Amino acid sequence: MLMATQKLLHYFTDHEVIAITLYPLREVVRNHDTIGRISKWALELMGHDIRYVSRTAIKSQALANFIIEWMEVQLLTPDVTHKYWMMYFNGSVMAPGSGAGVVLISLDGSRLRYAIHLHFLGSNNAVDYEALINGLCVIVELGATWLYVCGDSELVINQVMKGSSCKIPLIAAYYKEARKLEDKF
Repeated sequence: MLMATQKLLHYFTDHEVIAITLYPLREVVRNHDTIGRISKWALELMGHDIRYVSRTAIKSQALANFIIEWMEVQLLTPDVTHKYWMMYFNGSVMAPGSGAGVVLISLDGSRLRYAIHLHFLGSNNAVDYEALINGLCVIVELGATWLYVCGDSELVINQVMKGSSCKIPLIAAYYKEARKLEDKF
C-alpha cells in the first residue's frame, strides 16, 4: 500500500481510496503500539484518505472467474448436410523447434485435433506445408474423399491453388507432395 501511495501520489491526495482486504490492515496501521517499520508506514499512510473494507461475499466474483476459466470458444459447426470434411491447418516457428496444428471436422461435426512437433527449425512456409501435408495424410487414412481446406498462409494457399510458382527447391518439394495427396480427393 505504501509503494502504491508513493507511485500514485496524485490519486491518493485527490481521491478517497478503498482497500478491500481479508486481513485486518486497519487495526495494524491505526494501532498506536506498533513499532519499527510498521509505525513509519502507518505515519506515512495517515495523511491519505484510505478506507479499509473487509471483503464481503464473493459469490458473483467466483462465478465470473469460473466462467472465464472454463468458457470455451465455440466454433460454428459446419452444415452437416455437406458431403465434405473440413481441415484447418497452421504452422508455428519457435526457437527450439517448430510445430504444426491441424483440426479436422468430420461429416457429423466431430472435431479431431492434431499437434505436430517438428524437430527442425524451418521457415514459416515450410512449417505450414508440413501442417498441410500431415493433415492430408491423416484425412486420407480416415477415408475422406471430399475435403475443404483452410489455412492462413497466403503463399501456401496460392501455390496449392495454382496461383503462384515455387522458386525455392524445398518449397517445391513440399508443393509436389501436397499435389500428390490432393489427387486422392
